[in-house]
Amino acid sequence: MLPAELFRFCPRCGAARPPAEAGRAPFRCPGCDLTLFFNPAVAAGAWVFDGSGRVLLVRRAHDPQKGKLGLPGGFLDAGEGAVEGLRREVREEVGLEVERVAFLASVPNRYEYRGVTYPVVDLIFTAEAVAPETARAADEVAGIEWHPPADVDPADLAFPSMRETVGLLARASN
Repeated sequence: MLPAELFRFCPRCGAARPPAEAGRAPFRCPGCDLTLFFNPAVAAGAWVFDGSGRVLLVRRAHDPQKGKLGLPGGFLDAGEGAVEGLRREVREEVGLEVERVAFLASVPNRYEYRGVTYPVVDLIFTAEAVAPETARAADEVAGIEWHPPADVDPADLAFPSMRETVGLLARASN
């Protein structure tokens, strides 16, 4: 279910949404004229390289895609820039600081959480780990793995945005 489909009543005045408008975005209240937009959430992830040219992947501890490999990263907080949020997420997930952060691609994605499918724009970066030997799996990560980019099987990756950008790594590392 998409977020727009959840709004049957206005959160400001309680007016019922006309049936003809059900599930449409934006939500426009017929009673008080409140308009709510359902824009995509923004997430940032990075192909983090060590000094040997390997990339860091995290084994997902939770759904969606529990057990699959992913990039360290996550959703940006309100008021947070993409690189700032990426650095925070990498610290939280694997305890690393990164440098030489470079934008690689933006890819639309969908993220299902508790029965709601959120539209997401994934901002994918490349980065270098400052001290890769200190990487560790935090609570939300089941494990970490370092792989040569050529050995990463796209079928093992959790999300389409990751599968789409793994092919860009050869160009990015040259």
